[in-house]
Amino acid sequence: MNGRAPGPPFHRVPKQRRERLCAALRAVAAYLAGATYRSIAEALFGKPRISDRGWKTHDLRSRTRRLVQSGLAFVRGGYRKLLRRRRRDE
Repeated sequence: MNGRAPGPPFHRVPKQRRERLCAALRAVAAYLAGATYRSIAEALFGKPRISDRGWKTHDLRSRTRRLVQSGLAFVRGGYRKLLRRRRRDE
């Protein structure tokens, strides 16, 4: 488009980054549907990993919140970064 070269194929995106993007999209979809952070974490990481006590300070709570935030940024236009070529020095 507009004479620009296409970005890298999606399979060249590192596996860990692909998995994080998929998790972020799942998290933001659940968040926009009205799910709580706790229920999102249970769906993403499994209910046994989340204790009944200490949810406010649980590391998975922080991770879930970051996934939702990055998913929201992705939905708001951050997906375009996938189409750009990465510079060698990055």
